[in-house]
Amino acid sequence: MRQVASKWAKFEVLRKHDGVARHLPATRRYGADALRDMLEHYSFVVVKPVVGTGGHGVIKIEKRDGAFTMHHGRTVLRGLSWSALVDRVERIRRGRAYLIQQGIRMAKLNGRNVDYRVKLVREGGSWRIRAVVARLSGNGLFVTNLCRGGRMMRGTQALRRTFPRYVQGKKATMIGVARTCTALLEKRYPGLAQLGYDFTVDEKGDIWLFEVNTRPH
Repeated sequence: MRQVASKWAKFEVLRKHDGVARHLPATRRYGADALRDMLEHYSFVVVKPVVGTGGHGVIKIEKRDGAFTMHHGRTVLRGLSWSALVDRVERIRRGRAYLIQQGIRMAKLNGRNVDYRVKLVREGGSWRIRAVVARLSGNGLFVTNLCRGGRMMRGTQALRRTFPRYVQGKKATMIGVARTCTALLEKRYPGLAQLGYDFTVDEKGDIWLFEVNTRPH
């Protein structure tokens, strides 16, 4: 069973398809100059390891009134200077390769971020949808990972409570994008057997694909 750990490698495959690319947040390799540029373009960014699971090492950074706010786990640091921010990121990064991703303002449920995992499994020569579930962020956290205090619920239930008039349309779009991505990834990386797609729906109702896991939990 093949696995592809690098988020960047998978992003590079998917962004070449126009239909998929419109659902991908702007993503760049981490560097101080790239971080500064991304913060000039977006209200906040998420900085995360190229290889990693469970929300470990994920950082949210906002720019406000010329200073920076950094969220890491349950730690929130406000009023950081640029040099202090970069220093903090470097301490967390510890030389590991990281990505910077455009921040998406997720539609919330009970004040918590909610995203969606669409899981596909290869069975008997074809790919089948195994699950569409929603995950709510843990109290005081921006990540939704279950191992970080997130809570799981049925995908249709979460959509019904956030976008009641568009439940089937949103779900169908996520599944359609996931199937297209699966064909692209399988062509590039033969031998894949299971894929987990992490989507969210923003406050305006637009659907975004954050990342793909080749060893989904």
